[in-house]
Amino acid sequence: MKIKFGTDGWRAIIAREFTVDQVARVAQGTALWLLKQHPQPVAVLGSDCRFGGRMFAEVVARVLAQNGVKVLWDLNDFVSTPMVSLGTLQNAAQAGIILTASHNPPAYNGFKIKAHYGGPAIPSMISEVETLIPEDVPSLSHPVEHWLSVGMVQKLDLMEAYLEQIRKSFDLKAIAAISQGLAFDAMYGAGQRVIPALFPKTHLLHCQHNPGFNGQAPEPIARNLQELSTTMAVHSHLKIGLAVDGDADRIGLMDSKGNFVDSHHILMLLIAYLTGVKQRTGRVVVSFSVSPRIAKICQHYGLELQVTPIGFKYICEIMTKGSVLVGGEESGGIAIDGYIPERDGIWIGLTLMEYMAKSGKTLEELINDVYAISGTFCYDRWDLHIEDAHKSEVMANLAAGIYTQFGSYTVQRTESVDGFKCWLNDNDWVMFRASGTEPVLRIYAESNTREETEAILRAAQSTLYGA
Repeated sequence: MKIKFGTDGWRAIIAREFTVDQVARVAQGTALWLLKQHPQPVAVLGSDCRFGGRMFAEVVARVLAQNGVKVLWDLNDFVSTPMVSLGTLQNAAQAGIILTASHNPPAYNGFKIKAHYGGPAIPSMISEVETLIPEDVPSLSHPVEHWLSVGMVQKLDLMEAYLEQIRKSFDLKAIAAISQGLAFDAMYGAGQRVIPALFPKTHLLHCQHNPGFNGQAPEPIARNLQELSTTMAVHSHLKIGLAVDGDADRIGLMDSKGNFVDSHHILMLLIAYLTGVKQRTGRVVVSFSVSPRIAKICQHYGLELQVTPIGFKYICEIMTKGSVLVGGEESGGIAIDGYIPERDGIWIGLTLMEYMAKSGKTLEELINDVYAISGTFCYDRWDLHIEDAHKSEVMANLAAGIYTQFGSYTVQRTESVDGFKCWLNDNDWVMFRASGTEPVLRIYAESNTREETEAILRAAQSTLYGA
């Protein structure tokens, strides 16, 4: 079986493709890649809350160790992706590995590789790893206890190091003053212990270890956060709702009324705080599916805007070269300077809470400040579960320019950086992209109001299904 990495790591269904043998093969390819870089490489290793995480991580540790790669392994129950990325940089390791399928449904697990700089391995690195994955399954020479006894596998506490980095980087006293107005939804994921450790009076949801995520994909998007939304609406003392995905690198946000605040708005808030208040500067780098309204914010603050294909690895590659203020995706993966070039839902949430605390304004007031620059807008995304043959047909039709009309909406021009973004007028657009990790076709749309955005999405879906 040929193993290919997607937009962020290799992911597959547990016990079907994601097995001990296949994980061992990927670990062998990773070991060979590390040995080409360094004569005595070191790798940081962790696993998130998913089923079998510790078991799969043990296989990785054994394969790496027998190849001569020293492994710094967090033996706690689970860790987040940002913890592994930060630990990779802090320990001067050549790579970080976390067993996670991020926001994917519970049946999946995955294998993410982090580079020495504390962020996703760039595409050229991943391509090299893929070519080194052997066809045969490597045999395991010794149990992990042997490698622990000889020092090739060593224990590490990534959680405490992560908390210490937060304590050094934020005005926690200011944030603590408003933390009683925080509701935190960990979605049963690996970030569940962080916020309670920092702010014990936080209103917590789904901060228990549940490898099945209660049957729901741990993706912090509006439709998956209905309980958080209701909680915010019912409890008047709550002012901000923070959610993170299964490995805690993506953010979801709710305002005090329980309205979802998407990544486009979060990116704009971050620019307003980091540049408008803290006087920091640098480029803004976003993926192709991010709202074009962000260009107005960048223009207002005199910042350069750069657009990449979808996948944080492209943003990370630019961040490693310096002078990037904010980098982010529509899907909730956002990074800022002064940290590691990595998405981190909790880090971004704390930044926004610090903005609220320092400004004395509510989240809604801060959003209205942004609207004064960008104008009001609404964005949404629908994920269509679609047969591969139909998905391929749709993408081929888009490439050929066959769709010139979606209901009453006429396509004026099309961009195809990654997927197809069809402009309907100067502000309204609809975009189509096939998921790289799931049998899903994503439809994105933006307009001035929610009603108009949903009308565009309905028209697009009807056209694709011939209705």
